[in-house]
Amino acid sequence: MSNDTGQADAPSSPGVSYVMPVLNDVRHVRAAVDSLLAQDYAGDVEITIAVGPSIDGTTELVRELQAADPRIHVLENRVGSTPAGLNLAIAASTHPIVIRVDAHSELPDDYARLAVETMLRTGAQNVGGIMDAQGRTSFETAVARAYGSRVGLGGTPHHVGGREGPADTVYLGVFDREMLMRVGMFDERIKRGQDWELNRRIKQAGGLVWFTPALRVVYRPRASMRALARQFFSTGLWRGELSRSFPTRGTLRYFAPPVLVLGIVLGTLLGLGGLVQLGAGATPWLLLGFAAPIAYAAIVLLASIVVTGRDGVRTSLWMLAVLPCIHFCWGTGFVLGYGSLAKGISALRNPPKAV
Repeated sequence: MSNDTGQADAPSSPGVSYVMPVLNDVRHVRAAVDSLLAQDYAGDVEITIAVGPSIDGTTELVRELQAADPRIHVLENRVGSTPAGLNLAIAASTHPIVIRVDAHSELPDDYARLAVETMLRTGAQNVGGIMDAQGRTSFETAVARAYGSRVGLGGTPHHVGGREGPADTVYLGVFDREMLMRVGMFDERIKRGQDWELNRRIKQAGGLVWFTPALRVVYRPRASMRALARQFFSTGLWRGELSRSFPTRGTLRYFAPPVLVLGIVLGTLLGLGGLVQLGAGATPWLLLGFAAPIAYAAIVLLASIVVTGRDGVRTSLWMLAVLPCIHFCWGTGFVLGYGSLAKGISALRNPPKAV
């Protein structure tokens, strides 16, 4: 995006295209769109929303938003998946900078300006920052605290922050359109983790993925335990598939949750065997297996007090359930995904054709 003399090849405020896939997001999409319309960016902008087959009024709402502002364009995403919606919106938009937006996200007013400034300064083809999870209810707040804690999601930079610099992946992403088209956009076979896989191809093509903590995006967590469990099981399933298909040096850290799950299950089974031994009059040495679930319960209890202590008793009580939900659903999904049970993506090693 700059020449060898350091002079910019493009205007200082190139046009940006916001692309947003939505599906049954009527509670959040208006706030997400409002945050785009409130940007202080000086260049031309357009907003392209790819709406999946929703049943909660999302389609009607985004049509209403479209009628109110000519910069908003709405497309039908018949497939309904996130990568399919993103690709539809990218292909239908026009500006040289593509900013991915999530229906659960709210961008700060300076997001686009800071992101483009960072791209021009670093020459990066994708820039992203921190997912700043914030809840409205006590349950959502517990989920948000889990997102932002090392005991919850492991402490990756785009969750807890870190130094600016090259990264394997970033949250959402602000992309150079030319690079997106060159590598083939998002792989629609990958329902979760498609951003990591896309960034992998960008780097393979010689591009730079850049993390900066200056970019913070408010993220609204799932509103129920059932939705949270479904989200993390699916995320773990696809992370397992991606880790199996594309092993890297960082893959080992993804095994922590499944090892934790297997250890607790095994320890519990051994402890139950110890009860049988005790009932049979034998030395109940297998009762030592209960040490694993007891230790885990103590960690969850301590984390709930430390991480959510300032948020009130209700949030702390929810945290006692949220952490095991995240760990067990993600870990179980990972084991199944690593065991090739994410069907229909056997050709993952072959990247999509460039457009």
